[in-house]
Amino acid sequence: MHILLSNDDGYLAEGLSALANALREHADISVVAPDRNRSAASNSLTLEMPLRAYPSHNGFIKVDGTPTDCVHLAITGLLEKEPDMVFAGINHGSNLGDDVLYSGTVAAATEGRFLGLPAVAISLAGNNPVNFATAAHVAVTLFKQLVENPLPQDTILNVNVPDLPLQAIKGYQATRLGQRHKSEPVIKSEDPRGRTIYWVGPPGGEQDAGNGTDFYAIAEGFVSVTPLQLDLTWYGRINALKAWLPKGRCL
Repeated sequence: MHILLSNDDGYLAEGLSALANALREHADISVVAPDRNRSAASNSLTLEMPLRAYPSHNGFIKVDGTPTDCVHLAITGLLEKEPDMVFAGINHGSNLGDDVLYSGTVAAATEGRFLGLPAVAISLAGNNPVNFATAAHVAVTLFKQLVENPLPQDTILNVNVPDLPLQAIKGYQATRLGQRHKSEPVIKSEDPRGRTIYWVGPPGGEQDAGNGTDFYAIAEGFVSVTPLQLDLTWYGRINALKAWLPKGRCL
């Protein structure tokens, strides 16, 4: 098995090293990651300028692009051997609920959908998480489970791990995405020349966070595992939309 690793925190991130060290004992790995922090890059691809990839001192390949760029390059010609699976992370902080729409970590996993095997995004909850060994153990456990009991090839797993020692983790829960309140207001400031600038505010607090959600599992000390799909069609609304649309030709 050949696993491609990437992240959005950059090629020097502690979580990426922890993930690589854990998985290389069980499979061949290749690491292609951004050359700097690209958190919240979502699924963006760089199209208006060339991308550059360089080997780094730690054996990883760093790319001056987004997490999606990294995985896209890796599976379309950068690597001599095409990978079988993608693991993205270990993210420094959770990716819960609405976070998946913005997360570069989740985007790196979703880009791996072309490979024909499940892809995994794994995040360690907390503002300044420290228990990367716990998340690495979870990654290895899920990798073994995928090998022994494969899931459908279009499956993307969004995994969040409480920032706790391994012995304090209560187990695994299959969850759905929760939902946050809208983000906090932007922070208005000035640059040194007196021009107005804005900082994006922090994400909103938990809104839909009850039993069964990823928020709830993390709060209760469980590893949250949420299956994601890329088809965003709201099938239950198609017939209602047909009735709502204007009738006849567009004139």
